[in-house]
Amino acid sequence: MHFRDLIQFLAELSENNNRAWFAMNRPRYDILREEFLTLVTGLIAEIAAFDPFVANCDPKKALFRINRDMRFSKDKRPYKTTFSASILPSGRKKPSEGGGPAYYLQISAAGQLHFGVGEYAPPPQRLRAIRQHIAADVQGFGKLLKDRKLQAAFGGFYEEGKLTRPPKGFAADLPHIEQIKLKSYFVWKETVLNRNAPEAASATLLAGFRDAYALVAWLRGVPQLEP
Repeated sequence: MHFRDLIQFLAELSENNNRAWFAMNRPRYDILREEFLTLVTGLIAEIAAFDPFVANCDPKKALFRINRDMRFSKDKRPYKTTFSASILPSGRKKPSEGGGPAYYLQISAAGQLHFGVGEYAPPPQRLRAIRQHIAADVQGFGKLLKDRKLQAAFGGFYEEGKLTRPPKGFAADLPHIEQIKLKSYFVWKETVLNRNAPEAASATLLAGFRDAYALVAWLRGVPQLEP
């Protein structure tokens, strides 16, 4: 993929976030989106080598639309200034929709590569199920927290929105209570994109995704709660 061209396009879009400019530059966008689709298609095939569950992920469905949802936002800019994708077996793009753990990647106008693995802000019933599984699987979750590859690559979980007190129904002295307070079970990393070496970006993503597979496997073992 031509990362230099993509970053230039996103930077220009940041300064001209309107439909007239986008219409004039639509051919550039279409080419870059096809290149990004090729990147994601390759990643799915590589991830499937250690996580066969994603083998049937449709790469076209994995890509996020560039159009912003402005229905409930005061920000009326029509376009996102990132290219992003979410790879998971269910076909749902957003882990917040309850689709289970995902491999997420994003390229920004600033030339940064962001990627993460797990479940970001899962819906209430799924969040409750994860918390209950942590309490029930003390040993298994403890092993996950000590996973050397996961810790070396990402450190701890993403903590935005973490509760200051235990959630309702969970005692303060439970093992792993600090993790039970989390609202996301997601690890996250960002790095500067090498614009001249697309193969390096793919290698970075694949290595990070592989290092976080233990988290994916644990989350897939969370039992579903009855409605």
